Amino acid sequence: MEGVSLKSRAIAFAMCAGSVAFILALVATTPEGPIGIADVARALIAAIVCAVLSWASAERALASTAAAIDSAILRLSHAAQGDLTSAIPSEIGTCVPDLSNAMTGLFQQISINLESVHRLAMFDSVTALPNRTNFRRTCERMLSDLPPGTIAALFFIDLDRFKTVNDTMGHAMGDMLLGMVANRLRAVGDRVSDDTGAPQPLIGRLAGDEFTMFVSHLADASEASRIARGLLFALAEPFDLLGTDVEIGASIGIAMRPDHGTNLTDLMRAADAAMYHAKASGRGRAEYFTKELADRIADRARLEIDLREAIEQGQFTLVYQPQVSVPDGRIVAAEALLRWQHPRDGTTLPGAFIQRAEETGLIVEIGEWVIATVAETIERWGRLGIEQRLAINISQRQLDHAAFFKRLRAAMRLANAPARLLELEITETLAMHCSQDVIEAIAQLRADGATIAIDDFGTGYSNLSRLRDLPVDRVKLDRSLIIDIAESAEARMIAQAVIGLIHGLGCEAVGEGIESQAQADVLRVIGCDVIQGFAIAEPMDEAAFVDWSRTDARRALRARA
Repeated sequence: MEGVSLKSRAIAFAMCAGSVAFILALVATTPEGPIGIADVARALIAAIVCAVLSWASAERALASTAAAIDSAILRLSHAAQGDLTSAIPSEIGTCVPDLSNAMTGLFQQISINLESVHRLAMFDSVTALPNRTNFRRTCERMLSDLPPGTIAALFFIDLDRFKTVNDTMGHAMGDMLLGMVANRLRAVGDRVSDDTGAPQPLIGRLAGDEFTMFVSHLADASEASRIARGLLFALAEPFDLLGTDVEIGASIGIAMRPDHGTNLTDLMRAADAAMYHAKASGRGRAEYFTKELADRIADRARLEIDLREAIEQGQFTLVYQPQVSVPDGRIVAAEALLRWQHPRDGTTLPGAFIQRAEETGLIVEIGEWVIATVAETIERWGRLGIEQRLAINISQRQLDHAAFFKRLRAAMRLANAPARLLELEITETLAMHCSQDVIEAIAQLRADGATIAIDDFGTGYSNLSRLRDLPVDRVKLDRSLIIDIAESAEARMIAQAVIGLIHGLGCEAVGEGIESQAQADVLRVIGCDVIQGFAIAEPMDEAAFVDWSRTDARRALRARA
């Protein structure tokens, strides 16, 4: 072994003892005067005798222990290199039993700890299934080992109503349910292996309520459909959660090797797209990846690239649609609406790109641009003597963070634009689910003078108690409540009841999507405060809006109202 052993140290000790004896003997036996050869010889004999005696004593006392300790040091060096399974040398147990026992316990504890770390790193703690990292590594290895042309299937499984269970019964019950789901997936995997003779399927939990199953060596592609039916049936059966039957179901996406890819990245992308298609098609079903889905993915990727270029190159613009007071026809606000001046497709409405912008997070950058532009417009109009409140829509991504409102207030201050000329429109669904921090941020902005409006009211589920407590000034009726009011008595009754509810909350009622004078007339009769829509004016660019607000065309509206 490398280094200095205890045996070599014992030899060094004997030599040092002999040297000391030599010097002492030489000093003690030599009279005054020069030292002769006889004096040196006598001293040397004494030194040799002392060294031999010291070595013999050390040999008897340390030889066996030193050898055992040297073996222990060698064994520990092997353990440091990863060898925790080899036996402890017997001489260590014979000469130093306490050291042998300590080493044995140490190696056992390290092995247990390493197994625990590996289990935590590679397996999901709730279901004991391979986690995302483990599944990917194992599946990639399995795919690389498959011969060319071998048919295999990847199933992407997403539970349909798991979030409801988590929200209503608690996370502990949710974890119990996930464990039951894992057991049913294992049972399906066992049947697949027994029926097809294929190797045991690889099952993993990716995250949350997302699971995967990889089945290799299928005889033909039709077997994937049979396996998917088995998965759907297994997960559609009720789960017994401490005496409560819970039904969840699942949506499954299927990707086939080699048709949809030969590596895990391609197969996962295809199975994921197919799963979302299954959810969009009604849930509780399995869908294969198809060319149409591939084209859709390509379009989405292209749209994301175009959106990034639009942000970088300043291709977005705002148009303005007036909101008019029903009693006197005056403009009370204008909604700033986003438009994309696409270099190839021309003017593009938000419906064609907002969802993708939300999914990619680009809506945050777009929203920041809208905020800055509206603030600058308010300030610019103020210099022209136009004091006009502008309304902007707030996306879910923006509403998720209270910091958004701090940036909004900062942008208004930077542009020297008064908050009383700003209106925020938040959809009914978002308003019902925003956090307390966001509500407090909205209230602070409202205290600065801004107006807060609930948009698309009537399309979602509203908690009236919560709606009453929200810092809201205006509520906009969704166009679905207005579209039939000129022809349907029932529609008029519903709209009138909703307007009464809005007034009861102390808010102003705004009707949007007004497409005919008849609708405007009905809304005036049933008490609507403000109207907006194509029957009043289409969205206009800034110059056209300023001109329209000053022309006889707008004043004619007052006469009709």
